Amino acid sequence: MTLLTSGGNVVLRLGVIGLGGATKQMMPSLISHPYVRITACTDARAAARERFAADFGATAYETVEALCDSPDVDAVYIATPHQWHKTHAVVAAERGKHIIVEKPMALTIEECDAMIDAADKNGVYIVVGHTHSYDAPIMKMRDIIHSGELGPMSMINTWNYTNYLYRPRRPEELRTDEGGGIIYNQLPHQVDIVRLLGSGPVRSVRSMAWILDRARPTEGSHITFLEFEDGSAASMVYSGYDYFDTDEFHFWVGELGEEKRDYRHASARAALRKIGGADAESALKLSSSYGHEHASAGRSGAPSGQWHQPHFGVTVVSCALGDLRPSADGVFVYNDHGRTEIAIPIGRAFPDKSGVIDELYDAVAGARQPLRNGAWGKATMAVCEAILTSARERKEVFLSHQAVPNHSVVD
Repeated sequence: MTLLTSGGNVVLRLGVIGLGGATKQMMPSLISHPYVRITACTDARAAARERFAADFGATAYETVEALCDSPDVDAVYIATPHQWHKTHAVVAAERGKHIIVEKPMALTIEECDAMIDAADKNGVYIVVGHTHSYDAPIMKMRDIIHSGELGPMSMINTWNYTNYLYRPRRPEELRTDEGGGIIYNQLPHQVDIVRLLGSGPVRSVRSMAWILDRARPTEGSHITFLEFEDGSAASMVYSGYDYFDTDEFHFWVGELGEEKRDYRHASARAALRKIGGADAESALKLSSSYGHEHASAGRSGAPSGQWHQPHFGVTVVSCALGDLRPSADGVFVYNDHGRTEIAIPIGRAFPDKSGVIDELYDAVAGARQPLRNGAWGKATMAVCEAILTSARERKEVFLSHQAVPNHSVVD
């Protein structure tokens, strides 16, 4: 592959595969990169393709294969439904395209292996976009932990209570075996965060998970204990049942960094009751995608009010000499001197998912190897699989397929 350059810098021409909600959130970070050019798109919906092509000056293709055959595409961003990640990644790799794939990497370890093998055989990079492990406060906490200034880490506690299960969903998003529910959609964020902050491979998993609403028959909450090989540990809690909201504990700042109206508990449940059935719910979900007359073009800027750092619930890390947690605008450090805050500059886009494209771009440009590569994504998927197995079989599950974090490859 011959890459274009501009002023001595590599120009990465990117094709977008799948034009749903994930792509809309990612677009501000993609288009704000000075050396990334959006050149192509594809989606099953013609209206979506045409709208996207008009918005971003891209070429629209009817199929993934046609997009990946284009000489004007160096890399792809895959944001199709989970069950297509493996197929589309293999198609891209076999045509020499570098890859960003949305979380989860795939639905099975075997699918992850097929993606890794295809990337390796064709000499392309694959980056798995578990975007919240890229959040600037998490990255800063990682740097502090691994500097040793707070001594050895003992435990990580992370918990997130949201309205996830009561946002408009397609039917397959409520079926676990098709990649629905929190196991494949929310847990990858939590697992990626604790793996990034942790100091080694995960040794074992013990979990409980619950389906509490038979009208939405997929796991909507869990509590999980992870033991790392070095004896440190993490606990993870997630509930998507729209009662308590952990943003109450995070200064009423939302997941993307937006200021929220407080005390809107159960409002998503109330809105869902007014929709009028599964077909209407699917239609409402579709209405936020490209090609719909009410959908925005995806060039979102800063929200009204103050713009803060993104986050994924509340995460507290305990070390021998202090504790850490994200604040609205940086990181709180708790030690013998009390509490101090390390402020972190706001990123270049809203929502800020810039770390994902930066990691792939830097790899292609030769600046650094990606940390969140195929082996990393497979390791996160292995933990998520173990959580589901542990919860269903009510036993401790011991892990294999665990990549060791390479703390030297991320700035």
